[in-house]
Amino acid sequence: MKILVACEESQAVCVAFRQLGHEAYSCDIQDQSGGFPDWHIKGDALKEAYSGKYDMMIAFPPCTYLSRAGAVHLYPKGVLNEERYKKALKAKEFFMSLYNAPIKHIAIENPTQFKVLNMPQYTQVIQPYMFGHPYSKRTLLWLKNLPHLKATKIIEEYTPFVVSSTHRGAYQPPTKTKKERSKTFSGIAESMANQWSNPKYTEQLSLF
Repeated sequence: MKILVACEESQAVCVAFRQLGHEAYSCDIQDQSGGFPDWHIKGDALKEAYSGKYDMMIAFPPCTYLSRAGAVHLYPKGVLNEERYKKALKAKEFFMSLYNAPIKHIAIENPTQFKVLNMPQYTQVIQPYMFGHPYSKRTLLWLKNLPHLKATKIIEEYTPFVVSSTHRGAYQPPTKTKKERSKTFSGIAESMANQWSNPKYTEQLSLF
């Protein structure tokens, strides 16, 4: 299969598919950091998504203005920040362009989003602790012609991967950088590759 991993510079998912023999490419406006420049397209992910070249797309659109974790910025003192709301709508437009791309098999990953944005209903909720990592980080998947990811190794004891809070009106920023927060856990990347390109899971989807 030919696979586009949109908005990915870490190449975690791209490499997982490559290891199974698929022609996968990460695509981002940033340079790749995964060590495989020949497998990376630096440029517009939408241009690639609408090129007609791919059998599957897994996308990680920016969530800065979509994520409910940013409520303290969208609703400072309980009042809607109009400028940030405009940026959220622009981010939604990009998300929807990926969601509606002319690719048969699509998966889009994002955290919990603001209800006010009226995003499409997500398909599945996953957590790192379902795939062998001792952390919680609620992650949503929007799937088209792909099965739900099946848990591979459930960890019973786990801690939040990202911690932030508002205490007595003072906002405490997340304990990890933006890049760290957006990482794709290896167990999830490997499960995407193994399950979405394995006839055992996809025999009814005409992937092969």
